[in-house]
Amino acid sequence: MPGESGGAQVSAELSSAERDRILAKAALFSPPPATLADGRRDLVGLSREELAAEMVAIGEKPFRAKQLWHWMYHQGVTDFSRMPTIAKPMQARLAERFVVGRPDVATEQTSTDGTRKWLFRWRDGQEVETVYIPSPDEDRGAVCISTQVGCTLSCTFCHTGTQKLVRNLGAAEIVGQFMAARDSYGEWPSPKDGTARHLSNIVVMGMGEPLYNYENTAKALRIVMDHEGIALSRRRITLSTSGVVPMMDRCGAELNVNLAVSLHAVTNELRNEIVPLNRKYPIEELMAACRRYPGASNARRITFEYVMLRGVNDSPAEAREFVRLLKGLPAKVNLIPFNPWPGSPYKTSTPEAVRAFAAVMEEGGYSSPVRRPRGRDILAACGQLKTASERARKASAKVDAA
Repeated sequence: MPGESGGAQVSAELSSAERDRILAKAALFSPPPATLADGRRDLVGLSREELAAEMVAIGEKPFRAKQLWHWMYHQGVTDFSRMPTIAKPMQARLAERFVVGRPDVATEQTSTDGTRKWLFRWRDGQEVETVYIPSPDEDRGAVCISTQVGCTLSCTFCHTGTQKLVRNLGAAEIVGQFMAARDSYGEWPSPKDGTARHLSNIVVMGMGEPLYNYENTAKALRIVMDHEGIALSRRRITLSTSGVVPMMDRCGAELNVNLAVSLHAVTNELRNEIVPLNRKYPIEELMAACRRYPGASNARRITFEYVMLRGVNDSPAEAREFVRLLKGLPAKVNLIPFNPWPGSPYKTSTPEAVRAFAAVMEEGGYSSPVRRPRGRDILAACGQLKTASERARKASAKVDAA
């Protein structure tokens, strides 16, 4: 009908306008330039085309970019003098103008369960946390990567959400977290035969909302997926969002990595309270975006993250509503026992409540494993990431107030 067609067009225009608004707002929190104080430029984070342009700008042939790409992203080399396919005079010229950067490791901690957490410090002094989470049953695991310094969402159960957004991370800072983690585990060069490594997966689930920093996140993930570099398959990358609906469509069209949705409530009333983003993109719009996401199938399900809060969202009735919301959508649900942090108003659901909730989900046809808390002793568990400097500032403020 004409009215339906017109309505769809208006909806598409509104969605496009909202995407433009999100991208414009992201620009207000841009990362600092990728240039050192001495004027040299960091080559990490540049696209292939940008890297080739840098070579042309210094009078070199574009093929130099392919050589550098191999040494940076396949071999993990940071020193131009250790790139033997490049002549020594050219190595010296590159060292005068460029660096292959890594974040500074302010602290590195390893949990009793094998989880490892890094506090990375950037050139402007800002910090983020990154975590390696080993699989409990296999000799591999995932690197949980951050995309923002702080967070803009203020989810009430999340420790990271109590830290205000400072700025977005640049592509170099996002991909640099994974590269620094590989340095830590000595996992260079990238395997050519698909052999699994300890750092076999990436989950974009750290500090920040990645779809509010889409351009930098997408650029970093394209570098990670490039088959001549790090070469991580899109099936080994999962991007988590709290539901930035307009950008979910773009992410699916351009990246098509695995999608995880931080849901945490099955009614708008409760989700408005604990995930304030829901006031802008309510559950109905979020679920519609999930159904539009390309590639959703039984072989490639959308993951829903659900933090279990005692007496808040953990009743069998809410589990039944969850099943209703998911009807017909290939999905998996991760039930996450709440990880307490100082000052939190919530308590962890009882084991009995978690089991009852999971049983309803399983009966409804949805796999609902209970995620085992990892790295609690080093504050690396889900929802606990918060930079050491932010903790120190708050502690100092309390002392001054006293």
